[in-house]
Amino acid sequence: MAAITASMVAELRAKTDAPMMECKKALTEAEGDMERAEELLRVKLGNKASKAASRVTAEGIVTSHIADGVGVLVELNCETDFVAKNDDFLAFGKAVAELIAKHHPADVAALSALPLESSTVDAVRLALIGKIGENVSVRRFVRFESANKLASYLHGTRIGVLVEFTGADEQVGKDVAMHVAAMKPVSLSSDDVPAELIAKERSIAEQKAAESGKPAEIVAKMVDGSVQKYLKEVSLLNQTFVKNDKQTIEQMLKAAGASVQKFALFVVGEGIEKRTDDFAAEVAAQVAAAKQG
Repeated sequence: MAAITASMVAELRAKTDAPMMECKKALTEAEGDMERAEELLRVKLGNKASKAASRVTAEGIVTSHIADGVGVLVELNCETDFVAKNDDFLAFGKAVAELIAKHHPADVAALSALPLESSTVDAVRLALIGKIGENVSVRRFVRFESANKLASYLHGTRIGVLVEFTGADEQVGKDVAMHVAAMKPVSLSSDDVPAELIAKERSIAEQKAAESGKPAEIVAKMVDGSVQKYLKEVSLLNQTFVKNDKQTIEQMLKAAGASVQKFALFVVGEGIEKRTDDFAAEVAAQVAAAKQG
């Protein structure tokens, strides 16, 4: 009987969206034949077994580390949510975050060369790939080193926030970090919103306003109003505080005698255009090639 590996189970799950144990049972019954296992699942589970065939995903974790005036936020990517819960994968993320805090690497390439477990970060990463049968990468990280206070918030393992702040109340930093995770501002203040985002919003507003048929001077005011509304919605200080809808973040900070210097927000897979593999087509092609052979 063919050996059923974790990578085979993960591949079948990615194709079918079926539960892991069902995938393993189907592969066992099909003696490792991926196409036959998929057929078995579709017979058993119906359309549910094929709904994820074209889904674009980017899995992984965000983890944080704060110690001795240094805070780190790091994103690690893998191929499936199954591996994102793997103990070895999680331990690797923790070790990487601690290394970043200690050594302050300039970028991911420099991080990869740092020593870890009598080897290097990249060598440990490659060994982990071999062990779990799935690609693993360190996507990005941010490191704050400051005499000010630092706070972090993790929403599960998929959203992470790091905040630098001042003030007597430690809860303020935690509240701001939680707010950032929920409301996802793009900048600290409206003055810091990237120019390309403003230009995109203005273009959208202009197109909408042009359809109104109103005079040019009215259209210009409509556009400016839309852009100003957008700036308030995406800048942290102008956002309404999630724990008190009567206050903005700026007002909450002022009342607490606190301030925020900067923040970082990571969402797993954000901005990744992951290559979509048509597994069904690949399997069919392999079967066809085998028949021709």
